[in-house]
Amino acid sequence: LCGQAFGAGQYHLLGIYKQRTMLLLTAASIPVAIIWFYTGQIMLLFGQDPEIAMEAGTYARWMIPGLFGYGLLQCHVRFLQSQNTVLPVMVSAGVAALFHLLACWLLVHVAGMGSNGAALSTAVSYWVYVILLAVYVRVSSSCKQTWTGFSMQAFHGAHDFLRLAVPSALMLCLEWWSFEILVLLSGLLPNPQLETSVMSIT
Repeated sequence: LCGQAFGAGQYHLLGIYKQRTMLLLTAASIPVAIIWFYTGQIMLLFGQDPEIAMEAGTYARWMIPGLFGYGLLQCHVRFLQSQNTVLPVMVSAGVAALFHLLACWLLVHVAGMGSNGAALSTAVSYWVYVILLAVYVRVSSSCKQTWTGFSMQAFHGAHDFLRLAVPSALMLCLEWWSFEILVLLSGLLPNPQLETSVMSIT
């Protein structure tokens, strides 16, 4: 939609589409966050090894802040890419990656948080990436026509937007779920620690 609006010269629609997507993705992230919060218990219901289930559940809980950041990040990336603005995205990604290395080292090794520190550093890095892109959109002259501030129009037309978004999301989910189901099934094998490790690597 952003690409079509930009090509048609309706630049203000890009900002509206971006805001609408931010609202919908934030709302969609809430039930996902609830599932992530109870990941450990859900995995136990599927017969997974208790130690693996609890570790995965704890990791997922620490990743919940990153879930919301990742959704907003995708909105900003698509917003800029549809305008053929890729350099700020690349630079921001590089800065976020460097920050992630530092945060991961501090949280995992210095603070001794282990895998929880890895999850938290990933979540924080997503938000750093989002903030960098949001600042660029706000101050850059190249986005003056496409980002004119928040608008109430973002709350309208969600139904038509979802008609396009839901099938696309399901297509991606089916691709991801096919791999995740294999990992879950590997957890039912005699040596779940080894089998899930092998599946995660492959």
